Amino acid sequence: MKRVLLIYLLLPFWGFATELPVTLESKTPPRIIRTCCAFGSDLKMTGVPFKKYSDISSVDQLGPHTYLGSPLEKNGIIYSLKGGFLDIGHLRDQADWTAYLFSQIQQNRGKSFQIELGYEGGSKILSLSIPESFDKEEQARLAAKIAFDLSVWHEIATFYGASTVPLVPERYSAFSMEDAYSNMLGALLGMEALLSEEPFEKAMTRLLSEKLEELEAVKTLEQTKAAMAAVKDDWWTDEYRLPSKNVLMKREFDIHDCLQPWLVESYDIEQGESLCIATEDNSGMPLDEYYELSIKLNYKFPIRKLFVKPTSRIINQRDFKLLIQNAEQKSLKKAIKTT
Repeated sequence: MKRVLLIYLLLPFWGFATELPVTLESKTPPRIIRTCCAFGSDLKMTGVPFKKYSDISSVDQLGPHTYLGSPLEKNGIIYSLKGGFLDIGHLRDQADWTAYLFSQIQQNRGKSFQIELGYEGGSKILSLSIPESFDKEEQARLAAKIAFDLSVWHEIATFYGASTVPLVPERYSAFSMEDAYSNMLGALLGMEALLSEEPFEKAMTRLLSEKLEELEAVKTLEQTKAAMAAVKDDWWTDEYRLPSKNVLMKREFDIHDCLQPWLVESYDIEQGESLCIATEDNSGMPLDEYYELSIKLNYKFPIRKLFVKPTSRIINQRDFKLLIQNAEQKSLKKAIKTT
């Protein structure tokens, strides 16, 4: 048990693949590039009575973007008046996934190919067929769409029991209210960085800074902590200890191609900035006609309950909605039972 707790304490420092520059053509990124973040502040942890955990950063602390991560990035959660809470680690991850997938799409234009994406709630295989006619913008658009799908799968997988470290469940962060918005924003910024004239890392550093200013991100740790405090016992609670799934009182299951941020009411901002991920190529063809993200599910998923006469345990991105609906129903039942 002590070993598990030690691993858990070290989690915020894991996930940084390298501090050195790497090419976008390198091997497939790990399923979790940056380990971040538990929603809340000064959270208590099981078995560690005098330790409290906060994943909060501030604009002035953020370092330059590094492809596949670096401790110098100083990631964490930052509150913004028009974008709600932003998980900068999640955001950077999806930007990097967009860059990696773009490199694979660009190299294999005019071909059909597969990428093995490891194991997360089941073995994942991405199959693609890229038209020779795809221009650079369409390639980046497709990469961003797939990167966002991968982020949605991560939320699904962790809700159903997948975890990075054995015996340390991650359901406490599944479908956290800031995750989907942060993930989509990261994919969009990654796409924009790829289409700029600057090197990817330099472009991401600039674009992230500009976007935080546009979304009116608060400047200090204390201001984000104040925003966290404003939704305590509504969105999250410290009545439970990490890694209890009951730390989160509300979750974001309404995940679509367009998203609205969750805003703290006390700041009196009428409407946040909506985000939309592109779903079509230049001709109007749906982008998911060019790829299939197939997952052979493990036995934690109730296949027979969810799917009518399932012939196998293999699903794809078109089945995500059904899994999310079931997760929402389970979460609602749990909330009613707790109440």
